[in-house]
Amino acid sequence: MLQEQGVGIASDTSGEGASRVMNEFLTFRLGAEEYGIEILKVQEIRGYDSITQIANAPDFIKGVVNLRGIIVPIVDLRIKFRLGNVSYDQFTVVIILNVAGRVMGIVVDGVSDVINLEDEHIRSTPDFGAVIDTEYIVGLGTVDQRMLILIDIEKLMSSGDMGLIEQSGN
Repeated sequence: MLQEQGVGIASDTSGEGASRVMNEFLTFRLGAEEYGIEILKVQEIRGYDSITQIANAPDFIKGVVNLRGIIVPIVDLRIKFRLGNVSYDQFTVVIILNVAGRVMGIVVDGVSDVINLEDEHIRSTPDFGAVIDTEYIVGLGTVDQRMLILIDIEKLMSSGDMGLIEQSGN
């Protein structure tokens, strides 16, 4: 299990003069794409297990689990992002998050690794106009030949259609 490992922002202490800002992300797969979320939002990673379904919940909210006495809502990001066929296998995992003081989980196809990205390796999200909603995408990260879609998980989970976190008046 992953228990809040690492530091989200660190400085390069190699003595090369100016320090570099590093952003640490947990990477995971949804379908054929790789995504990343800020590691400091991750509480732990669990295998996909039985989930208690809640009547009248949106289809992307799979239900809830009891995590050491805390009732945790579970969201399937594959359904939320409309990524086609959803199947559960031995690689399917639940990432338990702590977002805005609330514990919740997201179902993903598999977890890859934890990576550090310097600001220069994060590109802004292209403008797709009204065709694609990029509101929850922080940017695109590049590592070697890999392209990562970086998600603002707090913004996603606090969106009005999710209803999992109280909307602040800010």
